[in-house]
Amino acid sequence: MATSRKPMKLKELEGFLQEVDVFDNPKILLEQYTTTPHLAACVLHTITSTFDDIEGKTIADLGVGCGVLSIGATMLGADFVLGVDIDQDALDICAKNAEEFEMPSIDLICADVRTLAFSCNSRFHKMFDTVIMNPPFGTKRNEGIDMQFLRAGLSLSSNAVYSLHKSSTREHIKKKAEDWGVDIQVIAEMKYDLAATHKFHKKKSVDIEVDFIRLCHRKSPGTS
Repeated sequence: MATSRKPMKLKELEGFLQEVDVFDNPKILLEQYTTTPHLAACVLHTITSTFDDIEGKTIADLGVGCGVLSIGATMLGADFVLGVDIDQDALDICAKNAEEFEMPSIDLICADVRTLAFSCNSRFHKMFDTVIMNPPFGTKRNEGIDMQFLRAGLSLSSNAVYSLHKSSTREHIKKKAEDWGVDIQVIAEMKYDLAATHKFHKKKSVDIEVDFIRLCHRKSPGTS
């Protein structure tokens, strides 16, 4: 019988994630903002300790960026992680991070997550137990992309999708979840410390109120 691994403590996980390299020149149109080690650690630790949706699971990280969520999930015992991003520069940073952390179980694909999820006969349909992501909030020229990421996550997952969204969109997401026939849970209200990354930013950082949510496929009658 396999023995379960000793759970990694939150502070220990956050300490490791401090070493993940981030964007040198983030692209504004792709809304490339760094997921802080603290936020990533809190999200991932909750997913594994409360819902047991990481250890031994296959995971897709949509909009993987520099890979902090993928690396953290691997540290917490994920069997396999696929990171997807439309930006090759981001994937290059992510690949370097995965190599430095010696994590061969992380694979990367350069693709639009919507194409990956919704193309005809997609081989990735419901391929993953769990989808994790910190998607674009849908500002600038990307209005509605946050909902498209959620739909993509639901298409790729067989169980649950975990995501971060502006708290101001909570009721809209709840309505969408009902329309899609999935259950939604707002796990926590969090502060996203958005550091100044572009010249036009006037403040060193801004705290954005975000919801950490879980979307879960409803089980058919008779399934466990």
